[in-house]
Amino acid sequence: MSALQIRSTHQCFGGTQGFYQHDSQTIGLPMRFSVYQPPEVSHRPAPALFFLAGLTCTEETFMIKAGAQRLAAEYGLMLVTMDTSPRQTGITGEDDHWDFGTGAGFYLDATQTPWSNYYRMESYVTQELRDIILTQFSADQDHMGIFGHSMGGHGALTLSLRHPGMYQSVSAFAPITAPMHCPWGQKAFRFYLGDNQENWQRHDATALIEAGNHAPEILIDQGLNDPFLTEQLHPDRFETACRKADQKLTLRRHASYDHSYYFISTFLADHLKHHQRLLYRQH
Repeated sequence: MSALQIRSTHQCFGGTQGFYQHDSQTIGLPMRFSVYQPPEVSHRPAPALFFLAGLTCTEETFMIKAGAQRLAAEYGLMLVTMDTSPRQTGITGEDDHWDFGTGAGFYLDATQTPWSNYYRMESYVTQELRDIILTQFSADQDHMGIFGHSMGGHGALTLSLRHPGMYQSVSAFAPITAPMHCPWGQKAFRFYLGDNQENWQRHDATALIEAGNHAPEILIDQGLNDPFLTEQLHPDRFETACRKADQKLTLRRHASYDHSYYFISTFLADHLKHHQRLLYRQH
C-alpha cells in the first residue's frame, strides 16, 4: 500500500477534515481523496460513509459545498469522498467532453482499451480506497455506507447492488438510475464497456434490481425542477423495478428543487439520519 501524502488538514466541528493523495496501484496514477473524521474517532472507530460525487466534480466538491461536517460530527459518522476519475492519463480525447473521460469515471472498471488501462473506479472504491480507510483511519469495517449524487448516485446504487454485504446503508440524490436508457450512460458504457449490452446491464441499477440483486433499504431524493430528470435520470423506471422486486425504496420527489448542491444541502440531514439509523443499528 502506497504512503499517503497529506495535502491539508483542518479542524472542523471538533473533528478533522483532511485532503490526501497517494500513488494508486489500482489506477496506476496518483489519486486524491478526502476524509472527515468526527470527534467520535478519539475513543472508538466510527462508521464510514462513502460519498460518490457527480460529473466534473472532485474529492473536494462535497466537502466544500454540502455542509456535511457539522452533521457528521453530531451523528458520529466518518465521511469519505474521492475524485471522480483518473487524471492526466495521456489517453487521446480524455478531456474533450465534460460528460465522459476526465471527471466522469462512472464508478466502474472499463474493459475497453485504452480506458481499461486506468479507468478502474469500481475496484478503486470497493477495494483499494476501502482498505486505506480501514488501515489508516479509525473506521469500523463492519459498518460502512455509501451514497452519491447524479453519476455518483448511480455509483452508490450499483456498487451496493454488485457488492452485497459490503455496505449496510445506501442513498442517493438525483441518481442516474437507468444509464442504459440515457445519453450520459450510453456514451460512457459504449466507450468503457463496448457494445455488448449484456455488459451494460451489470452496471445499470434498474437492470440489477430486475436481475434479482438487492441492497439495504434505499433512500432517494429527486428534485422535480431538475433539468436532467426526464432525459437522464429515470427514477420512475427504478421505482417500478424496486416495487416488482420487493426492494425497499423511499423515493421522495420535491417540487421546485433542481440538480445542484443547494438541493443536496437541503435534504442532507435526512440522508445522514438514514445512514446513522442503519449503521448504528448494531454498532
